[in-house]
Amino acid sequence: MAVSKELLDILVCPKCKHDLELEKDGSGLVCHTCSLKFPIVDDIPVMLIDEAIKLNEQST
Repeated sequence: MAVSKELLDILVCPKCKHDLELEKDGSGLVCHTCSLKFPIVDDIPVMLIDEAIKLNEQST
């Protein structure tokens, strides 16, 4: 079971409070403002800033 639409609608970036976008492969939630990816482990988003993965924004 993937992360529910209802949960995605209320989750925001814990650092900047902007909206998050679900990765196409379902592996994480991306904040384009902070360039951070919050991983999804066992269908649970890990919303800890220290656990986030820093992204390179070259593709945008």
